[in-house]
Amino acid sequence: MSAVTAIPTLEVRHLRTHFFTPDGVLPAVDDVSLSVSRGRILGLVGESGSGKSVTGFSILGMLDSPGRIVGGQVLFQGRDLVTLDKSALRQLQGNRIAMIFQDPMMTLNPVLRIEAQMVDAVLAHSKVGRHQARELARDTLGLMGIASPEERLQAYPHQLSGGMRQRVAIAIAMLHKPDLIIADEPTTALDVTIQAQILAEVQKLARSHGTALIWITHDLSVVAGLADEVAVMYAGRIVEQGSVDAVLDAPLHPYTQGLIGSLPGNNRRGQRLRQIPGMTPNLLHLPPSCAFAARCERVAQECLVAPAISEPLPGRLVRCFHPVGVQHG
Repeated sequence: MSAVTAIPTLEVRHLRTHFFTPDGVLPAVDDVSLSVSRGRILGLVGESGSGKSVTGFSILGMLDSPGRIVGGQVLFQGRDLVTLDKSALRQLQGNRIAMIFQDPMMTLNPVLRIEAQMVDAVLAHSKVGRHQARELARDTLGLMGIASPEERLQAYPHQLSGGMRQRVAIAIAMLHKPDLIIADEPTTALDVTIQAQILAEVQKLARSHGTALIWITHDLSVVAGLADEVAVMYAGRIVEQGSVDAVLDAPLHPYTQGLIGSLPGNNRRGQRLRQIPGMTPNLLHLPPSCAFAARCERVAQECLVAPAISEPLPGRLVRCFHPVGVQHG
């Protein structure tokens, strides 16, 4: 393997994103490090407010005020996106890097036909004729499993179902076969059958085109069938990271264990669903202790200080003084 191909498509190092509000500084993303390589899929999991979506927007340089990256690096193929000006970032966005939003109407213009939107997206980044751009648009719709792509090109967004609109939005993200896609819960509002079809198609496209994909979700069952690696976020920090099979089969962090335990499939029929007690902490008033300490059954004296990331098992990262199933010497 050459030195060039050994570089991860994306490597995030100690990323910190703060929101400067009238009530104080909110550390939405605090010391997040992760990487994803060509053709690999990373699931970024956490509850609402955990910082996972802000992480995605920070990587892409799409933060709105009062949010600001205050530390760390976002290396895309070795190039630090944090240091790029808006013009250089725009050249990468939609071409080498793409985002898929939860609401496809953040991608689609309601008053333009699908053809116009897709052809314009091709012409914005490729020196091809309009006929070639249209052919690429049609073929990409076909790749997303959209039947009768010629007809769909003539449709307006409101004439398509929610699942179809989301497929079109994903097709637009895939137009240039980008090196990196960040998907922010794009199948959450869809029924399970449509969701499964889209996940299978996205997985296949990532593998065949060598696209690195970060799939942001609160749903561990989605990650189980889609991702190669998983990173679990809590209160702005990654608390556990590793291969998806290892993390879901034997979670190390009590929070990850609680998330898996609260899945309906992991509870006996007729029993009440298991829940993690308590509430997530207010990020404006984070305690100096482990952020999960107030909700944790394994809490001890050491947990009065925030733990650093450690590697108690090969390839397994965890932010915990007492990881589940790990014997202390």
